[in-house]
Amino acid sequence: MKRNLTAAMTLIALFAALVIPFQLAAQEQQEEKKHQPRYTVTDLGTPGGTFSAAGGMNDRGWVAGSATLAGDQNQHAFLWRHGHVTDLGTLGGPNSSAVADGTPNINDRGKIVGFAETSTPDPLGEEFFCGFGNGLICLPFVWQHGVMTPLPTLGGNNGFANGINNRGQVTGLAENTTHDPTCVPPQVLQFKPVLWEKGQAHELLTLPGDTTGEAEGINDRGQIVGTSFNDCTASVAHAVLWQNDTVTDLGGLGGTFSFGDHINDRGLVVGGSNLPGDTTVHAFLWTKDTGIQDLGTLPGDFSSNALSIDNQGRAVGLSCDMNDNCRAFLWRHGVMRDLNTLVGAESPLFLFLAYDINSRGQIAGWGLTSTGDVHAFLATPCHQDGAETEGCENDAEGDIATQSDTSESPKAALPENVRKLLRRRLGPLPHILVPSGATTGIAREAGSTQSLSISASDGKLSDYLPGEEILPNVLVRGLCIVDSSTKKLTGGCVGSMGLHCVGKRDPANCPAGQPAKRPEWLRLCVYGRGYVDAARTCTAL
Repeated sequence: MKRNLTAAMTLIALFAALVIPFQLAAQEQQEEKKHQPRYTVTDLGTPGGTFSAAGGMNDRGWVAGSATLAGDQNQHAFLWRHGHVTDLGTLGGPNSSAVADGTPNINDRGKIVGFAETSTPDPLGEEFFCGFGNGLICLPFVWQHGVMTPLPTLGGNNGFANGINNRGQVTGLAENTTHDPTCVPPQVLQFKPVLWEKGQAHELLTLPGDTTGEAEGINDRGQIVGTSFNDCTASVAHAVLWQNDTVTDLGGLGGTFSFGDHINDRGLVVGGSNLPGDTTVHAFLWTKDTGIQDLGTLPGDFSSNALSIDNQGRAVGLSCDMNDNCRAFLWRHGVMRDLNTLVGAESPLFLFLAYDINSRGQIAGWGLTSTGDVHAFLATPCHQDGAETEGCENDAEGDIATQSDTSESPKAALPENVRKLLRRRLGPLPHILVPSGATTGIAREAGSTQSLSISASDGKLSDYLPGEEILPNVLVRGLCIVDSSTKKLTGGCVGSMGLHCVGKRDPANCPAGQPAKRPEWLRLCVYGRGYVDAARTCTAL
């Protein structure tokens, strides 16, 4: 999943603290090569808060996304059409979002999918994927003509809609009624990949032996891509293709985790996959004839993820360095380009995530303002109708050149809150590396060059920060689980390993019945937001 950089991707926390003084590096971009198309960038702004993010786009150039309201305390899904912004509202609760994991999440008829809170408290105390921290039931929705309509689950309380095609078919996931013992509280119910047709939920198959999954992108032929998970913890995942009531494993790039994000009408799939050792994730392209292909990263970067691909085979996504400073990319004919090198110096934003691309070559994504705010953007090729003329002079109609780009890419150090948001989309990378079966290894916080020798048996948890881990399954530092009604410890411990939650009972560090010192809702992994004691660490695995 995207693993939530959403999580999806959206999985966006409140952004009241997002405004961090930030100055983009003062650097003038070099002139683009003759006949190389450039883009004009439109800042889509916000409806009152400081944050907005694009989640998808249709071929009419309409953009769906999510944005905070005035005060940055709540966020709502929105539709941007030619400069006009429509607030899509909610299902009765305070929050909604149209930034999910599948693209596109808006079709050419203007139907938009996403997820929204209701006013009903979750009877099991789950937070599920929405991650707004209110303990309310969260449901998938379809919006059209001013009306937001909830979609049914598989009998459980919560669900999440990701993608929609021009036939109105919707993809996502939904809880059933099974209390899965592999789930880490407060998540207790199993979730399954779902296709909604004519308002009805149809459970999709998972790979043999797997019990959970998520359906993400869908094309106009009804082909669906997504991810099949081993169990509720999602410790092992495979990118999959659903068609004709079958499920096909698309493989990976050598790691234990791969996920499919989008499929075009030609059946080309893009997504992300861990490399051998599970120390990083790379964008991939899959075709029926050639299988899976590593798209690599932008020069000097460490990780990447491809989020969308159009019918011409142009893919977009993000590429990040070791410190999670990311840049939006455009990939075509084997060449990955920093999108910031294809726009003029007059661009109002630094483009750090390209979320979707339509048949006209328009790109929607996330950009950074000079003051550190995140705004949705629309990048339009200069030769397209409606493109602003400023910055497009001397550009000729045509496609991106296939030779290597020699222009210097602009650099920007993203604010920490933005980097955390992107980690939710790509998913946290392993921080501590240990060979299989080993009892000692080297600890390294993500992006750091400082290392520390550790032992799986020495219990020196005080040396590590929450979220760091030793792989595989040797030691994971976590936080004590808190009962949300009593504010007391349950005796359990939960932490993150890669993209998934892991947990166990740890009565020594988490004495059941003791009052929590600092109870908080925290996102500990892509698939779980735990109510934990932020002042008590423990051993989760």
